[in-house]
Amino acid sequence: MLNVTPDSFSDGGRFLEPSAAVDHGLHLVDSGADLLDVGGQSTRPYARPVDVDEELRRVMPVVERLCAETKVPITIDTFHARVAREAVAAGAEVINDVTGLSGDPAMIDVAVASHVGVCVMHMQGTPQTMQDDPTYGDVVAEVRDYLAARRDALLAAGLRRERICLDPGIGFGKTTEHNLALVGRVGEFHALGCPLLVGPSRKGFIGHVLGDMEADRTAGTLGVVLALARSGVQIVRVHDVAEVRQALALFEAAGGLAD
Repeated sequence: MLNVTPDSFSDGGRFLEPSAAVDHGLHLVDSGADLLDVGGQSTRPYARPVDVDEELRRVMPVVERLCAETKVPITIDTFHARVAREAVAAGAEVINDVTGLSGDPAMIDVAVASHVGVCVMHMQGTPQTMQDDPTYGDVVAEVRDYLAARRDALLAAGLRRERICLDPGIGFGKTTEHNLALVGRVGEFHALGCPLLVGPSRKGFIGHVLGDMEADRTAGTLGVVLALARSGVQIVRVHDVAEVRQALALFEAAGGLAD
């Protein structure tokens, strides 16, 4: 992941300058990234939203250069249709939308017309409200039902199933217990018939489980990634690409991956 923001929860401000962002993106490719996810708006809890013009100013120079300098597919992390449209025109191949392509009425039309892939995520509330009081009866069932409904809406709009990826939204309107339930039962989401993407990287629930919110969360992230791999999750969104690659290589060599 490549956050071109001043306020993302883990690496905000480090790659706000386009040249720094591009250099880091190319480093991630060298480290083994299969996709580069570029976002210009923080979606951490209580983040202040930025307008479309500012988001475009942040991401477009980075998307344009990365599309020119690497063959790794670029995904645009946005819930604004205009940002998605311009990024796709510059070469981005996937729209990654934390609102499940429901936050901007024009987003589905952009996805269908451009024939790109989409990642549909679940979020309870908005980044400004999602951690106020996350409440579910059965978090896995409710998230699964939401993703099924969004999948069906996209199919009805004309998007092909093979272009849809589903994300249960770890940390987006969930408590630590909710996040652990989703990780532990993530295999149930395969019944939806689309590839799964999960983004556990360095998130707060890891600190809660470790009992130290100031702890380095790299090792904790690796533990979650291995649990996801064992359950057959196809894509993980992470900061520490080289470390995850090494962990997965050894996990596979030791016979740990799901059949």
